[in-house]
Amino acid sequence: MAWTIFTVPSERRSELDAVLRDDVVSRQSQKLRDGPSVGAAAATTVVLIEGGADGVQRAEGLLGPVGTRLAGADAETLYRRLKDEEESASSGMGLFFTEE
Repeated sequence: MAWTIFTVPSERRSELDAVLRDDVVSRQSQKLRDGPSVGAAAATTVVLIEGGADGVQRAEGLLGPVGTRLAGADAETLYRRLKDEEESASSGMGLFFTEE
């Protein structure tokens, strides 16, 4: 599965929302987090888009003018934090549905 991560300044939130509503981008998995909550800069939103290569490529094209694409170690670090958060939440939900 392809993925990309962007940081978007808080003052550009309405533009970000418009990008996320795009017909192709809206069909991809989207995760948004407040920047400081995942170790990014203050007053930013971290955007993770995962999905098909075409959808992720479209997201990169639309997000480029709105935010900053992260690459390399910075992108990998944030990606891992977001995935770890997701896995922790999933395993925690299992506690609600297990019988003793």
